[in-house]
Amino acid sequence: MLQHAFKEWAVICEALAQGQQSLILRKGGIAENEGEFGVEHSQFWLYPTFVHQQQTGIQEEARPLLDQIEANRPPTGKLRLSLWAEVASVYRLRDELPALLLSHLHFWSEQTVLQRFNYRTPGLYVLVARIHRVPQVHEIDELPAYDGCRSWVELERPLSTEGSTPVLDDAHFRLVQKQLDLLLSSTAFA
Repeated sequence: MLQHAFKEWAVICEALAQGQQSLILRKGGIAENEGEFGVEHSQFWLYPTFVHQQQTGIQEEARPLLDQIEANRPPTGKLRLSLWAEVASVYRLRDELPALLLSHLHFWSEQTVLQRFNYRTPGLYVLVARIHRVPQVHEIDELPAYDGCRSWVELERPLSTEGSTPVLDDAHFRLVQKQLDLLLSSTAFA
């Protein structure tokens, strides 16, 4: 059972669901504590958002995925939760270069990465996350309490993760995690 959710663009949630990426980049929402992101929970639901999501914000190869997501969007006022994440590692990037060197591992455009990196205080967080899918999608009401530019949301009630399966098998995830950890820790920028 998990009661906390992490807001992320729906297209990025789908890339995570398909195993096309295993990292989450985060700067922090306007409504964050002092505008700074913090990893408040090590396990959480992925809350797919459509606000601010746009074609120019993602890499060209992700645009068909965005079209697919937009076509299958839930009805207004509804939220579909089918994925939860387990954070394996967290890095704070303090220089632009390592953030840009990760471009082959996520779908954000270079422009989006740079905008996020340079917003307020330069820097960006990288979460290496293992994604799990539940067998039955939870469709819940999208409450006004969930609105706002913030990363974390406390859901009205905990939702079951029973029967969930990892998107990547153990061996594949360990390989991805090792590659990311080596890349990020060896740069001396993490």
